[in-house]
Amino acid sequence: MAKGNGRRWGIALAGVLMQMALGAVYAWSVFRTPLVKQFHWTISQVTMTFTISIFVLGLAAFFGGLWLNRKGPRVVALTAGLLYGMGVFLASFSAYKLWWLYLSYGLIGGIGLGFGYIVPIAVMLKWFPDKRGLMTGIAVGGFGAGALVTAPVATRLIQSVGVLQTFAYLGIAYLIVVMATGWFMQNPPAGWAPAGWVPSAMQTKQRSATDYSLGAALKTWQWWALWLVLFLNTSAGISVISQESPMFQEIAKVSAIVAAGMVGIASIGNGVGRVFWAWVSDALTRRWTFVTMFALQVVLFVMMPHLGSAPALTTVTFVILMCYGGGFGTMPAFAADYFGAKNIGPIYGLMITAWGFAGAFGPLLIAHLRETGSSFATGLHVIAGILAVSILAPVLVHPPRAETATREAMARV
Repeated sequence: MAKGNGRRWGIALAGVLMQMALGAVYAWSVFRTPLVKQFHWTISQVTMTFTISIFVLGLAAFFGGLWLNRKGPRVVALTAGLLYGMGVFLASFSAYKLWWLYLSYGLIGGIGLGFGYIVPIAVMLKWFPDKRGLMTGIAVGGFGAGALVTAPVATRLIQSVGVLQTFAYLGIAYLIVVMATGWFMQNPPAGWAPAGWVPSAMQTKQRSATDYSLGAALKTWQWWALWLVLFLNTSAGISVISQESPMFQEIAKVSAIVAAGMVGIASIGNGVGRVFWAWVSDALTRRWTFVTMFALQVVLFVMMPHLGSAPALTTVTFVILMCYGGGFGTMPAFAADYFGAKNIGPIYGLMITAWGFAGAFGPLLIAHLRETGSSFATGLHVIAGILAVSILAPVLVHPPRAETATREAMARV
């Protein structure tokens, strides 16, 4: 049962490094200006590459989770590295061909991202039943931190060899790193548990005793409730991310240069929150962690429009983005608690679609309010109101009964 206690830490390290390579996609902004200047595309046209990549990530994560259950994590991870690296490499042939950039970096790279993103999460949930929150938080924290490493490297490469050649170098690097770390991705033996570990009474109360299939999970209202919780939390944070610079300039009356610095500092909260809130959830439980994040954000969104100080506004935004990242750090463990870790790949993979829908809803909501003549204060207060009502979702949700999964299992006998 306990054999492999040391091996899991090596797998965890490989998983974090893999996620950092995948998370380099968040450094897309460093390519935007060079591509616009060199090929005379608009900012919207160049930004669409990133939008396609993230949207495809959400869809591919579900199919990657299904494939992971059938063929194992190593095959999916190696395929992810090949597609992601190849997609970025092929983007180096995008000179004056915008559609090729969409196809290579956006579609092919996005499929690789989705396949890869789900693997370390699913694997680490199985190897760390005693630290579900913390370890999955560290895994997705690696994804959030990827841009911190890649952005300065890519910027220097662009200055020395040009933007297209940078795609070629980075594509090769991503392929090597993701495939090398993906080789270590493997599930523990059936029934494995850490030496001497026994679930606490609180953990037992918050966890399902049954491993649900995807079909059985979708028949419970709890799966849809968790999807909604992730959607609402992500919508709030991404609405701020989409408007950070102009929002800072209007509220704090700072220049674009100062606002850019504020954005950089606040964005660190995204990565920090993925680990911090996931760690908190191991002690506080997942549902009360989300209740805390929602309640905290209600207060912060109400405060934001009234903060004329740049440091104060940066601090509040930093905490909001901690909550945004905290949703991604905590939800995988939340889903595993309620539906078991065995089929978490497809179960959480499908749940990630909430990210894509939130990516459209949050920014469009605050942008629409601005276009109709409302101030940022109105938009932020509307989001605060939505979050206040949303607190009910994590308060009311509880582990599903095993009746649906049991009926399905008996029907297969």
